[in-house]
Formats: sequence, C-alpha cells, structure tokens
Amino acid sequence: MKSFISYPENCDFPLENLPYGVFSTENNGSHRIGVAIGDQILDLSKIKHMFNGLELRNHQHVFAQSTLNDFMSLPRAAWKEARATLQSLLSVDNKTLQNIPEVFVAQSEATMHLPAKIGDYTDFYSSMYHAQNVGAMFRGGNAALLPNWRHIPVGYHGRASTVVVSGTPIRRPNGQTCPVEGEPPTFGPCKNMDFELEVAFFYGGPSNNLGDPIPIEKTEDHIFGLVLMNDWSARDIQKWEYVPLGPFLAKNLGTSISPWIVTIDALEPFKTSNPEQSPEPFPYLLHKESFNFDINLSVDLKPANSGVSTTICRTNYKYLYWTARQQLAHHASSGCVLNAGDLLASGTISGPTSDSFGSMLELAWKGTKPIKISGGDTRKFLQDGDEIILNGFCQGEGYKIGFGSCTGKLLPAHPSRV
Repeated sequence: MKSFISYPENCDFPLENLPYGVFSTENNGSHRIGVAIGDQILDLSKIKHMFNGLELRNHQHVFAQSTLNDFMSLPRAAWKEARATLQSLLSVDNKTLQNIPEVFVAQSEATMHLPAKIGDYTDFYSSMYHAQNVGAMFRGGNAALLPNWRHIPVGYHGRASTVVVSGTPIRRPNGQTCPVEGEPPTFGPCKNMDFELEVAFFYGGPSNNLGDPIPIEKTEDHIFGLVLMNDWSARDIQKWEYVPLGPFLAKNLGTSISPWIVTIDALEPFKTSNPEQSPEPFPYLLHKESFNFDINLSVDLKPANSGVSTTICRTNYKYLYWTARQQLAHHASSGCVLNAGDLLASGTISGPTSDSFGSMLELAWKGTKPIKISGGDTRKFLQDGDEIILNGFCQGEGYKIGFGSCTGKLLPAHPSRV
C-alpha cells in the first residue's frame, strides 16, 4: 500500500496502520479525533462529511466529538467502513485530500490526550510466566500458580480516574507498609516502586444489558483496538494491603497508556496461534479461531542523572496465556455491563527468559539481583526521576505496525504525615 504522505519503511504509522487518537494544537485547543499517518495527523473533524458509506452516512457526527466513545459504540461494520474510507482517501491514487493540506497537522505540533472517556478499567493477570515468577517468589515453586489460575482469567477492577495519557508524570505514593513481618506497619513513601508492561484493549460496540453475558462468539465484535499500558505499582504497599481483597492503593496511583489505538483490523495480518491451554477452558471461554498477536514489546529505563536510556526488557504479546476474547467473555459472564470506552488490560506480559520479564519485581527478582543500566548504575526498583518508556510494533514485509511510545517519569513523593 502506498500513501501520498511520505514516510520511511520503519515508520510506526504507515497506511496499513491508521490508529486513532485525540489531539489538540497550540492554535486550536479543542480536542479532536485524528488518525496518524507518517509524521502527520489527519483531522477527522474536518473531513467527517467524507464518511458517506452505508454504515456511517448517518453517523458522521461521531468524528466531530472530543473523544472516540461515540465512534467506538458503533458496530464493527462501521469501524471497518471507516478504515476502508481512510485508506482510500490517503492512497497515492486518490487526489481528494492532496490539495487541502489544512486537514493535516504535524505530530510534532500536537498535544495528545486520552483517546476516550474511560468509564471502567479492569486489569487481568493473563501471563503464565509472570504469574509463575511472582508465585515462586512469594509461595515457592511448588505453589507458584494458585488452583484457579488455569481455569479463569484472574483480574481486578482498577481506578479509571487515574488512567493518564503517555507523558504524564507519576508521583511516588505514600502508604502503609510492613517492612518487618510481625512488627507494626509504618507510613511513608513507597520504597519498592515498579512498572508493569501491559497491553490493553478498548471495549466497543453496543453495551450488553445488565444480566446478559457476551458470548465468546461475539467478543471479537467488541474489541475496538489495543494500546500499550504501564500499570505503575507500589510493591511494598501492595504486599501489606492485598490480603484479603487484593490490590488497592498500590495500583490506583497512576496507569499510563499510549495515545494511539491500533485497531484489530490493522493487527489482523499478525495473528498467531492461540496459546496452549490445559485443562481445556469451559465452553464459555473456548474459541478455536486465532486471537493472539505477534507484537514485539520493549521497556527502556532512562535515569535522570544520565539521560541515557537502557533497554531492560524485550518480550512479546503472544506469551499471554488468556486471550483478549477470553478476558472479555469472562468479564461479562456475570452479566456486568460493559460500555464503549471501557479499558481492559492484559496484566504484566513476561516471557520465558530473564530478559523478557515485564516488571522490575521480576527483572531484579524481588531486589536480590539488581539490573545494570546506563552509566554503570543499577536498579532494584525505580528511583525518583526515572523515566519508563514502553514501545511495541508488529513487523510486516516492508512495513511495520507501531503503537508509538508510552512514557512516564517518576516524581518524588509528597512529604508524608505520620
């Protein structure tokens, strides 16, 4: 495929991608929906009248909104029609947009915002490698996986209000910890601050009715697209608070997502075989069609003192045990309502080797094996001023489907009040 917008072969945003995001500019502070192409953004609010196919001719207003929620709420057929229209408009053979440069904005001149109003956010625990690593640390290798793990996609409800777009600084939290088991707890800044490399998807299509599940056969119709995600985690706070109800303050301090949503249709060529699952899941979780993706993922750490980043993790989305379709089917199996713009995350994505672990907890093995970074420094957990940079892409023949970056810098904690 060839666009009249020029870009190099290793560009994250070729014509085969066309991810959606929300942006503003210094000259126009209104939030608008855009599509990334090369180093440009196509402003959909200025071309909404060009979406005149069967599915979108009566819904052109969705492209003039300040978030993607209304567009996400349309059926999957509308998403496909929009993608086909955009690929046609941006192709080298179509002259429609080539003489109206005002519909484009340079990405370097844009400020990116959350792509959707997130009503609810759920985080899963879908990587077996991660679950086994964490279980081995705290329970020993023989009891690494709890009895339920191979039967259900384990998850918890997170805090939607603290999901932020890439580039937003994250502050180290204060909280209760128990440094010495059996001794009284203390209150103060988290000492074991961590990142978690994740990939999340946005729910789309019509909402289900209260009490009605979403059949596994219909789940693909409700997965709008994927983003990179960093689920910042305060490990020492988490250790003290998680019994008996699970993560709470250790996980709600901030969650960073990349600004561009890569659609499932863009990822279609990179589907790979589903993970082997034993025992076979219950029928409500069983799908034979592939819904796993070959997405290369990496994490860089850039300390404030040197400003030089070090790649500390390389892994792949395909290492997940539970697929996004299974996560969604299980989430809705109780009949809870899901709405367009809800965010469902994978949980930490770790691979089989020590350099593919998706958190500091694993990379430095609970602080016992410090990792080396630039300037001869080491890390057991994150220090103030550290910046975490997530990247992801699928490699095609002569092109790649990129997600852009998901970044966040750790700020010092506020003075604590004991």
